[in-house]
Amino acid sequence: MARSDEDERDAELERYRRAAEDTLQQLDWCVGYFHGIRKVGISRALAKNRSQIRTQLLQKPAEPLPAEQTDQM
Repeated sequence: MARSDEDERDAELERYRRAAEDTLQQLDWCVGYFHGIRKVGISRALAKNRSQIRTQLLQKPAEPLPAEQTDQM
């Protein structure tokens, strides 16, 4: 039995969602790396980009920037 067009679209959307989540995890690592080597400007810029991707594309709430978390410690 062949999958319906709707099932195929749902499967494709899920693949894109997973790819976006994987990319955000990699971006998280980059943000942490740059923050760790004290390249805070780069870290903040990447974190802001990450936040935009998260809120606009994935329609999820923004997370605090790494600099905001560590500045409070």
